[in-house]
Amino acid sequence: MALQQIKFQPGIDKQDTSVGAVGRWTDSDNVRFRYGLPEKVGGWQSLVPDTLVGVARKQHAIVDNSGNRYVILGTDKFLICYFEGKFFDITPFDTAANGIAISLASTFATNLSNKSVTVTTGTTAHGFQEGDIVFLDAAVTPTGSNLPNSDFDDKIFQIITVPSNTTFTITSPTQESGTGTLTDGSCNVKPYAVIGPAAQTYGYGYGVGQFGGTVQGSATSSLSGVIAASDTTVALADSRNFTTTGTALIGNFNAGSAPNPPPASYASTSELITYTGNTNANPGNLTTVSRSQFGTTAQSSTPTSTLVTQATDWTGYGDPVVATTVTLEPGLWSLSSFGEVLIATISNGKTFTWNSGDAARLSVRASQLTNNFKTTDNPDKSRLTLVSPTTRHLIHFGTEATIGTPTSQEDLLIRFSEQEDINDYTIQAVNTAGSQRLQDGTKIMGAISAKENILVWTDNALYTMKFVGAPFTFGFEQVGTNCGLIGKNAAVEIDGVAYWMSNNGFFSFDGTVNTLPCSVEDFVFDNADTTKGQQINAGINNLFTEVTWWYPTSASDFNNRYVVYNYGQTNQPTPMGNWYTGTNTNSIRTTWMDTSVYPKPYATAFNSTSTGTFPIVGGETGLGQSVFFEHETGTDQVNPNGSTTALTSNIQSYDFALQTDQGIGEYFLAMRRFLPNFKNLIGDITVTISVADYPAEPNTNTTLSPFVINSTTTKIDTRARGRYASLQIQNLGAGQSWRFGTFQADLQPDGRR
Repeated sequence: MALQQIKFQPGIDKQDTSVGAVGRWTDSDNVRFRYGLPEKVGGWQSLVPDTLVGVARKQHAIVDNSGNRYVILGTDKFLICYFEGKFFDITPFDTAANGIAISLASTFATNLSNKSVTVTTGTTAHGFQEGDIVFLDAAVTPTGSNLPNSDFDDKIFQIITVPSNTTFTITSPTQESGTGTLTDGSCNVKPYAVIGPAAQTYGYGYGVGQFGGTVQGSATSSLSGVIAASDTTVALADSRNFTTTGTALIGNFNAGSAPNPPPASYASTSELITYTGNTNANPGNLTTVSRSQFGTTAQSSTPTSTLVTQATDWTGYGDPVVATTVTLEPGLWSLSSFGEVLIATISNGKTFTWNSGDAARLSVRASQLTNNFKTTDNPDKSRLTLVSPTTRHLIHFGTEATIGTPTSQEDLLIRFSEQEDINDYTIQAVNTAGSQRLQDGTKIMGAISAKENILVWTDNALYTMKFVGAPFTFGFEQVGTNCGLIGKNAAVEIDGVAYWMSNNGFFSFDGTVNTLPCSVEDFVFDNADTTKGQQINAGINNLFTEVTWWYPTSASDFNNRYVVYNYGQTNQPTPMGNWYTGTNTNSIRTTWMDTSVYPKPYATAFNSTSTGTFPIVGGETGLGQSVFFEHETGTDQVNPNGSTTALTSNIQSYDFALQTDQGIGEYFLAMRRFLPNFKNLIGDITVTISVADYPAEPNTNTTLSPFVINSTTTKIDTRARGRYASLQIQNLGAGQSWRFGTFQADLQPDGRR
């Protein structure tokens, strides 16, 4: 019988049955569709020998007036500048109210038995938590130490433990071999600005409600005397109702609170303690008390306006709560440009600037006081920021009603500066500063600059924000509902069309909100962990007209799958759109930057089990590493150390059957041979033919499969018999690439049984 040609429609279909989707593909990994045909994706290579500590979640390119190009990478711990093949640390220090970097005069002691180093801040409470990052300056090692000053001076460390509110430990890069017991080492400690946790998780509560815990009012008493911050015994008027061991809140009430306030009435100066002893008397004592627990600070308290309350199910910053609807978002950045100046905002935190035009730019950190571009008059707490590209207003989203008062943050409030003045937010008749509260939703999730508008999403709706001039400056219009954004970085725009992922589907906006028909929708949303939406990252690859979303499933703390929508495949339209998916761990990205400043896409990949090499010198635990890649180069993955990891790919078809006058599938088919039809074939690939007698049966490989095919292969002889057949194409080794054409096979009817 003559050769028959079987054509497959572009894209992956996971919505239909194996028989209903005849002529389509059912699964793929590291495969894209171009001109309607599947091909292996291009490779990628590391741009820097170093790897970043922490998970990168934002990427932004900036060009100075001399034409120098930079990439700014925001991780959960650092703000990093990439320039000409190197990383530079530009992370801002934690600042006081006047924008000056905090510096703590400290002593430190090394330990002969291990690499642990204890730093003491004297009588000053440091307020640190495990995992915080600090910079040591003017370091002098203790007398008798064999460790050089250079091990600590101008070095960055992760805090490993916090024994008290005035001490913390770090890990030395080398082992102490001297006396190691003296405490006369000295240094200045500069804390890094705290960005946030690596992952988005339910049940993180520090700063949420009353520190995210539960107060049980049945065990409540007042202090029976004054306690100092260093006391390890807390004297109560009556300790009989308290547990033998447990957690308690020493609550300093806000002014004007009632004698028995709800938990929300406790002031931020309240202190959580744990204890292991109780005299169970009236009066009584809680004994063996550990002070300043769960991120609080030890306080000196008096009986006046102070209540001690039993606390249960208590968690602090970084500790998970069981069964709660409170979510702590991961550490995120907003990055945008004001000319040569980088505007960097920590999500739900402060705004900083960094001037790429500064001659000393690579040795200068982002700061609230950077040359002429100060941000000390900006809100201290905003969900995100954006510079309007045409009008040059700095816009804060989900920000403070009263600037400088973080507790006044409103998740639906937008505040914008005077034009060309990023520090002036005073609303006057003679300027263009202003504010606006959105109505639909509970919080602003994201905003991007589009062709004619700024698009602003809440968790339920889409608004356009358009410059209209005096007296309102910006006009706001709600253009969609039930189409909210799932995460800050889950929306992109290209050629006047925005694409985004919501909790309930994919959408586009070209002047009208449109639902994107999706042939893999159930596969994505049945498995995606939408509670971790702030970790989802979207990126445009205009070289291949693709929008990709990388997302986490419920089985992973981090992104572990991706889904692609090809917005440019209009030459071969399909009813459900041109979509494809992947699960290859090497292909998962946490940031993506399309071609513009650079000719190839740049992206970051995260490994939670490996240790980064920059910028911490030693002791990091549980921070993971991010690798910075250039994409669409070569055929494989080139790692920071120069080694190569094979980029494997795979695509699987649905079943196809022999069509006769009696219909499809009436007769068994017999396949005697097929002709490979590939373009740009490099190296060996494998083709597997599988058959089944009935739709409900699992497919089994034919006797001779899989078949190895290369550029010299002209035909493949096989013996395949079944009512239905399917096709799989894959490559498993390095240096391999392929593009599939059509499937030509010798198919003959072979009976009805």
